[in-house]
Amino acid sequence: MERRVVITGIGLYSCIGIGKENVVESLRTGKSGIVYEKEREEFGYRSPLTGMVEDPDLKPYLSRRERIGMHQPAMFAYMATREALEQAKLDVDFLDKNETGIIYGNDSTAGAVIETIDKVRERKDTTLIGSGDIFQNMNCTVNMSLSTIYKLKGINLTLSAACASGSHSIGMGYLLIKQGLQERIVCGGAQEINKYSMASFDGLGAFSIRVDDPTKACRPFDANRDGLVPSGGAATIIIESLESALERGAPILGEIIGYGFSSNGDHISNPNFDGQYRSLSMALKQANIPASEIDYVNAHATSTPVGDTMEAQAIHAVLGGDVPVSSTKSMTGHECWMAGASEVAYSLLMMENNFIAPNINFETPDEDSKKINVISEYTEKKIDCFLSNSFGFGGTNSSLIIKKFVK
Repeated sequence: MERRVVITGIGLYSCIGIGKENVVESLRTGKSGIVYEKEREEFGYRSPLTGMVEDPDLKPYLSRRERIGMHQPAMFAYMATREALEQAKLDVDFLDKNETGIIYGNDSTAGAVIETIDKVRERKDTTLIGSGDIFQNMNCTVNMSLSTIYKLKGINLTLSAACASGSHSIGMGYLLIKQGLQERIVCGGAQEINKYSMASFDGLGAFSIRVDDPTKACRPFDANRDGLVPSGGAATIIIESLESALERGAPILGEIIGYGFSSNGDHISNPNFDGQYRSLSMALKQANIPASEIDYVNAHATSTPVGDTMEAQAIHAVLGGDVPVSSTKSMTGHECWMAGASEVAYSLLMMENNFIAPNINFETPDEDSKKINVISEYTEKKIDCFLSNSFGFGGTNSSLIIKKFVK
């Protein structure tokens, strides 16, 4: 018999708030985390806009040995995971004695790699690099750090799937638990926020250049959008079997009931309707619910002309035009490898508190966004079931359906 899979903890290190309480307030008020960063302008960026989080001070929590292999993705992920585990009532002693896995989304460590290479250029001696750099440089830096800090004994896997990384991490964890192969898994996504990590994106002309008011630059579904705004941080989602959660007396924040995925098999960077349609349809089919049961869609919508258009068409085709839709990226910018996990966390907070966060800066619908129900203002609404979309470069698509837990 396939097992039910529930969410027992979430943690957020986000440009719209450190920790869940601060994030809820930002979601309610439509507060943007986008800023103008002078350092990016001086570095040569076409667009100096970014969602901003500071590097956390980990000295109160971790020894030097534990910190030495951590760069931004791992640091951000530690802070998010610390909060999520506390909510889930999981501590190191329990994790050391009870098999727990980790599947975390991460797809770059540019800042760490460049800093390491700069040391060699300056010193002309690789032996002076430092022992921690190799662990900072590897794409699995988050998993290496968290699995050793928290003594995790289950699956240990970094999931690299562009901007769908965080979403697929939850989906893959869900499948493993559903099939009885794991009891609980630490899932999530992390995104570095340094100037090195997004320079190539900026060079493609993918970013908004609406610099006069940074908070209005990210405009998902709006006819006057001119590109995305990069962002970062980390989000952790603790998932486990229903039996495990009930046995431990853990809080149950929601139940994962559907996971859809697909590959476009087409252009390396341009999205397409067919791939997104198949991902959404698969999630609904696996959840075994009609489209009418979806109360809210947290859209992937990044504020790019083509991407938002394709998603609006796919949502309309699969779910119709009445279901409320918003993109929290309008406030956070595009959190990239983190986004699929953070947007599940944001939606869980909305479900818990009975509201829909606004798609800010949505002023002028275009031909496709007119056909769906984009929510541009804070709206009180009871949410029993939501869907979260994540689509990435290379045509990787992920859709998750989560509902309120009913025993």
